[in-house]
Amino acid sequence: MEKTSERSARGMEMKEIVAVIFGLGLGCNALLFVPQVLALWRKKSDEGISLITFGGFSVLQMVGIVHGVYQRDWSLILGMAASLLTCGSVTVLTILYRVKRVRAGS
Repeated sequence: MEKTSERSARGMEMKEIVAVIFGLGLGCNALLFVPQVLALWRKKSDEGISLITFGGFSVLQMVGIVHGVYQRDWSLILGMAASLLTCGSVTVLTILYRVKRVRAGS
């Protein structure tokens, strides 16, 4: 009985370690979008930015947040929310600059 209890405790400990690493990975994922946000902001242009790619990422991150809520997984919720904030910023800026460029061309 004691061996089963020890294995179960080690399994829970490992699960918590993996959850922390997963959360840190999602945090790093969010940081990867920051240089693109800064570049868009500085250039004030959407040139070279794929709206389909960043819009798709944003939708997937929203789905990830909903999934995290259903699973009660705070690492997933917070990591995906941080990614949505940064990636969503790229998406919104791209839309704003694209609309501005199209209107200026008309």
